[in-house]
Amino acid sequence: MVIDDSRAMRLILRRIVTGLNFDVVEAGNGREAMDRLEELEAVPELALIDWNMPEMNGLEFVTAVRADKKYRGMTLMMVTTESEHGQIVRALAAGAHEYVIKPFTPDAIVDKLVMLGLIPDGAHA
Repeated sequence: MVIDDSRAMRLILRRIVTGLNFDVVEAGNGREAMDRLEELEAVPELALIDWNMPEMNGLEFVTAVRADKKYRGMTLMMVTTESEHGQIVRALAAGAHEYVIKPFTPDAIVDKLVMLGLIPDGAHA
């Protein structure tokens, strides 16, 4: 799942993760993402989440997902311009597994997914 209010950023992240054989569901904010989760038959393995979005921001989404045990298995990774140490700590404390600061390279995303055990090391070209 790719959650970002920027269509361009959703496209960039979609390209990266579809190249790693993930299916992608997109949402423009946390509220839309929660609605999408309710519609899906299977819980997504991964959510890439922007922080600054209208309606429900990324931190609120992480908090909401972590409050619902049916989403406990979902890996949450913040992908955001928020680079302040305190913000990173807040996101990780709320339940995010990892944190990538924009701008990023595709390799930065891949490296985090390898580290999280979601893709095998060397599985990408």
